[in-house]
Parts: sequence; C-alpha cells; structure tokens
Amino acid sequence: MQPKAIELVQSAFEFLDGIIRDDGLYIFIGFVCLLIPFTIWAVGGGLRRKLLKGKPMPHVPPVIVFYQPGMPPRPPETFDPFPPLRDPPDCEHHDQ
Repeated sequence: MQPKAIELVQSAFEFLDGIIRDDGLYIFIGFVCLLIPFTIWAVGGGLRRKLLKGKPMPHVPPVIVFYQPGMPPRPPETFDPFPPLRDPPDCEHHDQ
C-alpha cells in the first residue's frame, strides 16, 4: 500500500475506535431498538411482500415420502461401560 493510504486507513480506524470507546453502549442500544421492529416486520411477512411485489405467491407442493421395503437397519451395538475383567494376553515380556 502507499504511505498515504496507510495513514488514511489508520486515521479511519482511530476514529472508529474512539467512537466505539466513547459511545459504544449507545450505538448498541440503538441497533437493538432498530432490530426489534425489523424482526417483527420480517417475521410478519414484510420481507416476503417486498420481494414479491406484484408477483404471484409461489406455491410449494407438499412432499410425500415413501419408504421402500428392504432389510431393516441393524440395531446399534450396546455399549457396556464396565466390561467383564479378562486375563491379560500372554506375552513374552517379563517385568523384573
């Protein structure tokens, strides 16, 4: 980057950092106050009405699932957290 561009980016970051440091709580509260009505509007269908302005509502047919006969799935293996004790395997190693 050019030195002039780096200074410009640095000053922009310092400005934003100062705004967030000084007024961050008020900015957050403002976003929340704007987000609540927007969410209510979007859930109520406002976004759908805006995107489909003048167009007919798309019809999505229901989906019916038919299960084909076949072998049933194998049952899962049972997990025993306390398996029976077994003798250790024979080995040639001798501890001394």
